[in-house]
Amino acid sequence: MPYETLCRRTLRLVHASVVVCAALMTGVTGAQQPPAANPVLVDPDGTVHVPALVVPVSGFLSPKGKAYLRDHLLQVQRPEMLIQKDGIPPLLAGYLARQHQLYAVDREDTHIGGVHAYVYTPKQGISPRNQHRVLIDLHGGGFSGCWPGCAELESMPISALGHMRVISLDYREAPQYRFPAASEDVAAVYRELLKTYDAKSIGIYGCSAGGMLTGESVAWILRHDLPKPGAIAILCAGLTAPEAGFGGDANYLTTVIGEARLPPPPQAPSAKAAPKSPLAASYFSGTDPRDPLIAPALSPELLARFPPSLIVTGTRGFELSSAVYSHSLLVKAGAQSDLHVWEGMFHGFFYNADVPESRDCFDVIVRFFDSTLK
Repeated sequence: MPYETLCRRTLRLVHASVVVCAALMTGVTGAQQPPAANPVLVDPDGTVHVPALVVPVSGFLSPKGKAYLRDHLLQVQRPEMLIQKDGIPPLLAGYLARQHQLYAVDREDTHIGGVHAYVYTPKQGISPRNQHRVLIDLHGGGFSGCWPGCAELESMPISALGHMRVISLDYREAPQYRFPAASEDVAAVYRELLKTYDAKSIGIYGCSAGGMLTGESVAWILRHDLPKPGAIAILCAGLTAPEAGFGGDANYLTTVIGEARLPPPPQAPSAKAAPKSPLAASYFSGTDPRDPLIAPALSPELLARFPPSLIVTGTRGFELSSAVYSHSLLVKAGAQSDLHVWEGMFHGFFYNADVPESRDCFDVIVRFFDSTLK
């Protein structure tokens, strides 16, 4: 065969192969049927209508983490598991009993600055590095309960693993009290501790409502010209107003796959309307959700003065959007902030100390305070 003829045939074969590959990559061939209509609908304002989805457990979770998520989703569908008895919902009772086995701490029942508190001290003793340091824990519970259940779950592992003193506050809550009662209680304890500790050696942290209160307390402390604490950790929460859940995309996405329940109904935005979430309807009743003492995210000036801030959440935590958004605002304002997001985990996931993801979270919290407190 002449060389020129061979070259022409080879080029034709190469050209045909390229055409076939391109058709396969784009999904277009002469025999293919037209694509089906997209089941996802988008409104002119950008609202997306998503058809029913099947969401399996994340493949990135540990085996224990997968079982934990499965059990959590099944348990939270039982209303009786959420009804508190002596400040401990049945959902958390097993985790609390287990923590008492794992973490050897002494607990002192006392009052500090006129506020009821538990002081946790590791039985092995406070490390020399932490003798002049102290942490304040602000427990979760929607500003309406979970004392002492949530307080113990948040305080015991950090005290034992961090080899340091942790003070958990029984701050005032709804329905008896309203904002700013809890912020005032934290400030009262903080003032008392300042008589013994340097502000840079005091850390504040909390989960859920306690995470919100951590940010609110810093705003309150700064507004009242007290020295800011050395560091804070906002766990399973953010710094935004509690108008409907924690806000953002997470209201509609992670609430369902993390808590096995539907998100709150959408609300028309209002700059002055009082928050309408169940959380806000009690403790924050009658307040302005635009108040930076309630939602520090609204004040770049306040955020710029925040101490180093750790933010912890999970991809199935209904606080995810608020946590991510709060972190971005802190960084934008020039504050130091670390964000840790646990894949596949839900709101308050670290209460179960047997799950590897929880232990990793404890390590992050302990290392953060160790590296930021003076």
